[in-house]
Amino acid sequence: MMTEPETIGIFSVIRERRSVRNYTDREVTDEALGAIIAAGVQAPTALGLQPWQFVIVKDRDLMRRASDYCKPLLVEKIGAEPRPGIDEFLAALKSPEFSIFYNAPVLVLVLGARDTVSSVLDCTLCAENMMLAAWALGIGSCWIGAATLIEQNPDLLAALKVPGDHQIVAPLVFGYPASLPPKPARREPRITRVP
Repeated sequence: MMTEPETIGIFSVIRERRSVRNYTDREVTDEALGAIIAAGVQAPTALGLQPWQFVIVKDRDLMRRASDYCKPLLVEKIGAEPRPGIDEFLAALKSPEFSIFYNAPVLVLVLGARDTVSSVLDCTLCAENMMLAAWALGIGSCWIGAATLIEQNPDLLAALKVPGDHQIVAPLVFGYPASLPPKPARREPRITRVP
């Protein structure tokens, strides 16, 4: 018999998780990262192919190099597609001190096999599991979409040990939150019922 959803812990984790963009210097242990990745690989995959690999990056200098590479490319991309409320983020990107990884202590790249048609979807499901597991452990996370721009830099790909037959699908940062943003309001979903 199913328990009422409100009493199941996963529903609380899903409701309360939010993207964290301010981290302490406290290290995320290898044991915690192992548990987070173990949760990720429980995600469903098309045909059970499990097309993922993971790169764990704790090298702050390498993260800084990756951030410095991505920032001007992102400014150029955003400049070509103006959106309301983006001015503050653009100003941050132009600051030499700003890191697209928000000074998180660890970056995990979820890589997807290039030759697997469902790779991006499968790795996205994996990434969501990882972020929810992290939250359950008291660890914050944020998906850094801009870091996929690393794909354009062969030297960075080599430094990050990304194999040529895989692509960066989900660049995720993890760390202990220094502060939490307010939970964004969610709009009521549009639901169509078909009898």
